[in-house]
Amino acid sequence: MNKKVLIIEDNDDIRESTAEVLDLAGYETFTAKHGKIGVDMATKHLPDVILCDIMMPELDGYGVLYLLHKNPATANIPFIFITAKTERADMRKGMEMGADDYLTKPFDDVELFKAIESRFKKKQQLTGFSSSVANTEAVMDDLRKKGKAKTIANKQIIYVEGDEPTHLYYLIKGQVKTYKRFKDGRELSSNLYHDGDFFGYESLCSNENYADNAATLLESEIIHIPKSDFVDFLLNHQAVSKTFINLLTHNVRDKGKQMLELAYSSVRKRVAEALLHVADKFATETSDTCTIKISRDDLAALVGTASETVSRMLADFKEEKLIDKTGNAINILSIEKLRNIKQ
Repeated sequence: MNKKVLIIEDNDDIRESTAEVLDLAGYETFTAKHGKIGVDMATKHLPDVILCDIMMPELDGYGVLYLLHKNPATANIPFIFITAKTERADMRKGMEMGADDYLTKPFDDVELFKAIESRFKKKQQLTGFSSSVANTEAVMDDLRKKGKAKTIANKQIIYVEGDEPTHLYYLIKGQVKTYKRFKDGRELSSNLYHDGDFFGYESLCSNENYADNAATLLESEIIHIPKSDFVDFLLNHQAVSKTFINLLTHNVRDKGKQMLELAYSSVRKRVAEALLHVADKFATETSDTCTIKISRDDLAALVGTASETVSRMLADFKEEKLIDKTGNAINILSIEKLRNIKQ
């Protein structure tokens, strides 16, 4: 298949002569006489490289580059400015905006071919990496297939602090919490997991015994993936390594935030944040209101306080019309107001 080149240039002679040279060299060319048409053609044809003038009517080259970079479908297409402007400031501006190269008019055929072929080589290198990213879900699906799905009843222990990890867990459907239990009987929840989440990987990655406990909050369907298969995928698939590096990074960030809240936020603020955290994990609605189901004890474990204290805070929130309660469900009446609650 011929490589596709889009030429966006308002000068008819330059546009047509550049297209003619590239056609003779075996490229498939598309042309646009100003920026707005160029953006439409780039979106429609998804060329392998774009040549674009800077000074044009309707929409200049900088505007074209900006709009194409905002669109995920065109953001990674190699972009070469062609311009008669040789001032360094103009070149610098284009490169800082994300242009890959530039050609100064008038340019000869050799300069044109070298610039395009250089971009093609770079794109091929990036495509090799991007394809691994694009195939991430396929690789992760292969990892999931290494395990066996089991249904675990509500309020059941999955693993216990101090146990040696033997499996990676993937939650198909349900709700799971991880938590620390202290000698005086108090609990502090470290994380919540919903449909589509992996859990139990921290100890597998560090090759240490579990540092917390895991239990279901609802009846849950969970895939148990053997440790040996997880380690094999981790070492041999870049997509898997990158996925779990990202998960570990987010966990560190979230736990740091949790520690700061425990240290500096009032109980009122912590209860509000806990409600928002549960809503973010488990609520299906996307509006400013939502309904969540969580026990008073589990909410207290998230907040790091006594369940009686949580009950008083919920009563205050209900009086302030921030929440309402229906049986064991909590109706959040305004996520935005709850998020902006003062200490």
